[in-house]
Amino acid sequence: MSGTKHWAGLLTRSWLVLLGSVLLAAGLFFTIGGARLISLGGSFYFLLAGLALVASGVQIIRRRPSGALVFGLTFLLTILWALWEVGFSFWPLISRLLAMGVGATVVALSYPLLRRAQGLAPVWRPALAMGAVLGIASAAGFGAMFVPHPTVAFAGTPGALLPVDPAPAQKDWAAYGNTPGGSRFVALNQITRDNVKDLKVAWTYRTGDVAVSDGNGAEDQDTPLQIGDTVYICTPHNNVIALDADTGREKWKALINARASVWMRCRGLAYFDARAPLQQPNLPGATPVSATTVPEGAACQRRILMNTINAELIALDADTGKLCADFGQGGRIDLKAGLGNAPDPQYQLTAAPTLAGTTVIVGGRIADNVQTDMPGGVVRGFDVVTGKLRWAFDPGNPAITGAPPAGQTYTRSTPNVWSSMSYDAASNTVFMPVGSSSVDLYGVPRTTLDHKYGASILALDATTGREKWHFQTVHNDLWDFDVPMQPSFIDFPMDGGKIVPALIVGTKAGQVYVLDRATGKPLTKVVETPVKAADIPGEPYALTQPRSVGMPQIGVGPLSEKDMWGATPFDQLLCRIAFKGMRYEGLYTAPGTDTSLSFPGSLGGMNWGGISTDPTTGTVFVNDMRLGLWVRMVPQTAAQAGKSGAAGEAVNTGMGSVPLKGTPYSVVKDRFLSALGVPCQAPPYGTLTAIDLKTRSIKWQVPVGTVRDTGPLGIRMGLPIPIGLPTLGGTLATQGGLVFIAGTQDYYLRAFNSATGAEAWKARLPVGSQGGPMSYRSPRTGKQYVVITAGGARQSPDRGDYVIAYALP
Repeated sequence: MSGTKHWAGLLTRSWLVLLGSVLLAAGLFFTIGGARLISLGGSFYFLLAGLALVASGVQIIRRRPSGALVFGLTFLLTILWALWEVGFSFWPLISRLLAMGVGATVVALSYPLLRRAQGLAPVWRPALAMGAVLGIASAAGFGAMFVPHPTVAFAGTPGALLPVDPAPAQKDWAAYGNTPGGSRFVALNQITRDNVKDLKVAWTYRTGDVAVSDGNGAEDQDTPLQIGDTVYICTPHNNVIALDADTGREKWKALINARASVWMRCRGLAYFDARAPLQQPNLPGATPVSATTVPEGAACQRRILMNTINAELIALDADTGKLCADFGQGGRIDLKAGLGNAPDPQYQLTAAPTLAGTTVIVGGRIADNVQTDMPGGVVRGFDVVTGKLRWAFDPGNPAITGAPPAGQTYTRSTPNVWSSMSYDAASNTVFMPVGSSSVDLYGVPRTTLDHKYGASILALDATTGREKWHFQTVHNDLWDFDVPMQPSFIDFPMDGGKIVPALIVGTKAGQVYVLDRATGKPLTKVVETPVKAADIPGEPYALTQPRSVGMPQIGVGPLSEKDMWGATPFDQLLCRIAFKGMRYEGLYTAPGTDTSLSFPGSLGGMNWGGISTDPTTGTVFVNDMRLGLWVRMVPQTAAQAGKSGAAGEAVNTGMGSVPLKGTPYSVVKDRFLSALGVPCQAPPYGTLTAIDLKTRSIKWQVPVGTVRDTGPLGIRMGLPIPIGLPTLGGTLATQGGLVFIAGTQDYYLRAFNSATGAEAWKARLPVGSQGGPMSYRSPRTGKQYVVITAGGARQSPDRGDYVIAYALP
């Protein structure tokens, strides 16, 4: 018996020493970190809690019951502090209370051992009861992590679905965004929010082109086209494949096998049918569309057009996949012509070309932060049949309207159009999202025209290439806040009942602009908001920035210390210290020689996936990501200034130290992540938002994506916790009351109820996807399909080559 008591006593002492040591270590971490946080002007909580935990740990090691009581009081005060800081917001509360709650449970259950060690009655029942309450509360908090927590919950009654009018019912998905105006909406309702639960895989096709990255971003980001009974896809190396719309059977494959050192991807294709009636504009003052013909009986009556990663524009026969011999040089146009020095990978094309009547229009992506002398961002229009250059718009010299004069090039380093464009046939106008001039973070070399066109939406006459209007979203962009997406057309309801043809576009800065299509004037309130300059000599800082306050701001903050988050209180404390050690002045915090924080960072906000619209309910759907970026400009020597920036476009695009050749600075930058590799601000990190155009307010906003296929330190958690992850890819809205999205870091295609934001269905994919979902109705069987390409999620090593179609049984 004495031996048993001896071992029991030894185990009790060992356990209490272990428990006390853990609390002591936690307390020391909190105390040291808390003192540092206070020195930066931060919260006193961590220092005070740390001292209390140190006292608690020491007393528990000494087997004193007061150690448990001190911990209990600390936990109680932590609850009050957490509620004071963040209210009842779920994820911030979990970060503050779950670990402490588990600790309180363990301490409560250990309390009888402490009392018995002092010769006191152990009071097991009260301790067990308290431990049970704390344990159940902690378990409930953990369980609630598996339930979505909308940022904006739907309030109201869902409206009834409208039947599809046969006249505008979906016929073909013939352009990148379905319509030339980028609706990403299908007037189809065979698949509805009521029966989507029955959606199953109808067919799967493997392209054979696996997007394996060498660290420089090979990714499948395609949105397929569908014309009649054929689906057309492009692959990361610009191979084009035609598939049977009902079976996925391969009809033909054109092996282009384009190669580039970075950014292997193809986001989409364009389609032209020479036999279709030529649509002329019907608005006053519009320039007619130029006529062009393909001889009767000749090949390429219908053609597929594609931009390539090695800077070619290619035309293929839509029926055979063969190159169109009448187009350019044997079916190809060299888009580097006229650019001057444009080595790989300084100039590439990843977005789909834009068909505007009989003109195919292309922009081009200029690599970021390489050097000040880069190819220009000229936009060009080519005859869709012959490939002859019809016009050019050089944003550095609008006087050049064709090929540059002999011995000259298009203006170097000008703002560029790297994303997809929209076309309005009624006015014969093409609308372009414009990025910034090189280099992104240093504006001293920029010209007057660079300042005019950078980060703007530009409207050109599609026949002549002449400017109609432009609207700037960022002045002297120093954040890489490009306009990243295809503008989408809407009929915008004004106050008083007037309907105005408009376009809507989102930006990396989390802004949503609604502009009059005819004039470019904002239809909702845009305010020039004062911002602060940084300390770069000669930088022409813009001291105001245009914020679109008449529409919802999506994921822009502002951040404060209380918004810092962590999977544990420890990495939350480190994030608080990091945040307080940076200069942060809100959305447009300019980079300087200190460490500054940009939120959202250069990925957005919103990116190239675009907006989907539902004209039957007057709703638009926006997906976003919320990843901060810290930046520090580092002065260089003259020798260092001659080094070009890294060409790599890896997952952490241009992170680390990046020389900016031709400037007095290099830049050090990285994602604002915790020690565990989790974004430092509170979740969600990616959402899907429904915006009511009539009220100009958010109907609902829900997190998208779980940590099943990712997690802290890159370790897959395997848990379907819907925390909301960064989204990269587009959405699809349907008249069946659904919004489809697949561009998350977990491997799912999801459908959300478009009225309420509730997840209505999801299907596990073989790998993640960055593609845009699309839908069509087969003309042969009448069956509605939803199609997605899946080549691998961003930041995932798992890669594939899948094209998957879903339909009802």
